[in-house]
Amino acid sequence: MSHAPFTRRALLLAGALLATGSRAAPAQLDRAQSQRFRDWMTLLIHAQIERGPTPRWTHRDCAGLVRFAVAESLREHDLAWRRANGLLGMRLPPDLDTGSTQQLRHAWRRADGTRDAFVGALELVQENTRPVARQLTQAVAGDLLFYDFGDEQHLMVWMGRYIAYHTGRIEPNDNGLRAVRADQLLGWKDTRWRPSDDNPNFSGVHRLAFLA
Repeated sequence: MSHAPFTRRALLLAGALLATGSRAAPAQLDRAQSQRFRDWMTLLIHAQIERGPTPRWTHRDCAGLVRFAVAESLREHDLAWRRANGLLGMRLPPDLDTGSTQQLRHAWRRADGTRDAFVGALELVQENTRPVARQLTQAVAGDLLFYDFGDEQHLMVWMGRYIAYHTGRIEPNDNGLRAVRADQLLGWKDTRWRPSDDNPNFSGVHRLAFLA
């Protein structure tokens, strides 16, 4: 999680600036490449939940899960990579055109306009996504759910059939990864986590800016 203060007004302003192209470059992947990316991103996150975190994922929190999945989706998935990630023998999506994706790996936009391999939840959303909707029904696989609590923020990933996230905490018997159905989260006892219009802490669904 990021712990910098961030208001909804600032998020809306950032979204408007992104929409006009003044804060981020236009989408760099075409529709076909974007779909391949989504397939890889959700496959890799699902693998972390199903098998436990790979040692390749080092910064384990909500933003770290997104950064890891994005970087690994945009790379070449050769035999050595598939073996290292325990994916040999599995049916995998086609690789992306790495000639057009390498410039996107580890190149998150920071608030000062520079690019870096590390961003927290705040900068990840504010500088690297565009707002889609306040309704979860408008999300497509790979979209991000953003929560703003004033002094900290949190990210979740819409996987198409469920929602995945990392709690930001790791315990001896708990790797912090969670998978919940949309209806479970919409009925969550702690209403701050409900992805609904009437939740002031839910800032909506956001889409990575480089996707078509």
